[in-house]
Amino acid sequence: MAAKSAPKKNPSAIKKARQDEKRRMRGQSVRASIKTQTKKAESVISGRNKEEIGKTLKEAFSTISTAASKGIIHKNTASRKISKLAKKANAALTSQ
Repeated sequence: MAAKSAPKKNPSAIKKARQDEKRRMRGQSVRASIKTQTKKAESVISGRNKEEIGKTLKEAFSTISTAASKGIIHKNTASRKISKLAKKANAALTSQ
Protein backbone atom coordinates (compact mmCIF):
# COMPACT_ATOMS: atom_id res chain seq x y z
CA MET A 1 0.00 0.00 0.00
CA ALA A 2 1.36 3.40 -1.00
CA ALA A 3 1.90 6.16 1.57
CA LYS A 4 -0.66 8.90 1.58
CA SER A 5 0.46 12.37 0.56
CA ALA A 6 -0.18 15.35 2.81
CA PRO A 7 -3.61 16.89 2.27
CA LYS A 8 -3.69 20.05 0.18
CA LYS A 9 -4.43 23.23 2.04
CA ASN A 10 -7.29 25.38 0.95
CA PRO A 11 -6.02 28.74 -0.45
CA SER A 12 -8.57 30.64 1.61
CA ALA A 13 -7.33 28.92 4.79
CA ILE A 14 -3.76 29.92 3.94
CA LYS A 15 -4.83 33.53 3.38
CA LYS A 16 -6.82 33.55 6.65
CA ALA A 17 -3.76 32.32 8.54
CA ARG A 18 -1.69 35.17 7.02
CA GLN A 19 -4.33 37.73 7.98
CA ASP A 20 -4.61 36.36 11.52
CA GLU A 21 -0.85 36.60 12.01
CA LYS A 22 -0.79 40.23 10.82
CA ARG A 23 -3.68 41.12 13.13
CA ARG A 24 -2.06 39.33 16.06
CA MET A 25 1.19 41.24 15.59
CA ARG A 26 -0.64 44.57 15.25
CA GLY A 27 -2.69 43.83 18.37
CA GLN A 28 0.43 42.93 20.35
CA SER A 29 2.05 46.21 19.35
CA VAL A 30 -0.97 48.30 20.31
CA ARG A 31 -1.45 46.52 23.64
CA ALA A 32 2.23 47.10 24.42
CA SER A 33 1.86 50.81 23.66
CA ILE A 34 -1.19 50.99 25.93
CA LYS A 35 0.86 49.50 28.78
CA THR A 36 3.73 51.91 28.09
CA GLN A 37 1.47 54.97 28.01
CA THR A 38 -0.29 53.85 31.20
CA LYS A 39 3.01 53.38 33.05
CA LYS A 40 4.25 56.78 31.86
CA ALA A 41 1.04 58.43 33.03
CA GLU A 42 1.21 56.73 36.44
CA SER A 43 4.82 57.82 36.95
CA VAL A 44 3.96 61.42 36.00
CA ILE A 45 0.95 61.35 38.33
CA SER A 46 3.27 60.52 41.22
CA GLY A 47 5.36 63.57 40.25
CA ARG A 48 2.30 65.81 40.62
CA ASN A 49 3.20 68.31 37.88
CA LYS A 50 -0.16 69.57 36.63
CA GLU A 51 0.85 70.36 33.02
CA GLU A 52 2.77 67.09 32.61
CA ILE A 53 -0.14 65.10 34.02
CA GLY A 54 -2.56 66.68 31.55
CA LYS A 55 -0.29 66.04 28.59
CA THR A 56 0.52 62.42 29.38
CA LEU A 57 -3.09 61.61 30.29
CA LYS A 58 -4.24 62.98 26.96
CA GLU A 59 -1.75 60.73 25.13
CA ALA A 60 -2.73 57.69 27.19
CA PHE A 61 -6.46 58.31 26.71
CA SER A 62 -5.94 58.71 22.98
CA THR A 63 -3.99 55.47 22.68
CA ILE A 64 -6.58 53.53 24.68
CA SER A 65 -9.54 55.01 22.77
CA THR A 66 -7.93 54.28 19.42
CA ALA A 67 -7.35 50.65 20.41
CA ALA A 68 -11.00 50.34 21.42
CA SER A 69 -12.26 51.89 18.19
CA LYS A 70 -10.10 49.51 16.13
CA GLY A 71 -11.45 46.54 18.07
CA ILE A 72 -8.13 45.58 19.64
CA ILE A 73 -9.53 45.90 23.14
CA HIS A 74 -13.16 45.92 24.21
CA LYS A 75 -14.79 49.32 24.69
CA ASN A 76 -15.64 48.58 28.32
CA THR A 77 -12.03 47.63 29.00
CA ALA A 78 -10.95 50.93 27.47
CA SER A 79 -13.45 52.84 29.59
CA ARG A 80 -12.25 51.07 32.72
CA LYS A 81 -8.59 51.86 31.98
CA ILE A 82 -9.34 55.52 31.23
CA SER A 83 -11.47 55.84 34.35
CA LYS A 84 -8.78 54.27 36.53
CA LEU A 85 -6.12 56.70 35.24
CA ALA A 86 -8.41 59.71 35.60
CA LYS A 87 -9.27 58.71 39.16
CA LYS A 88 -5.59 58.44 40.10
CA ALA A 89 -4.82 61.80 38.48
CA ASN A 90 -7.68 63.55 40.25
CA ALA A 91 -6.66 62.06 43.58
CA ALA A 92 -3.08 63.24 43.10
CA LEU A 93 -4.13 66.75 42.08
CA THR A 94 -6.62 67.22 44.93
CA SER A 95 -4.19 65.99 47.58
CA GLN A 96 -1.71 68.78 46.78
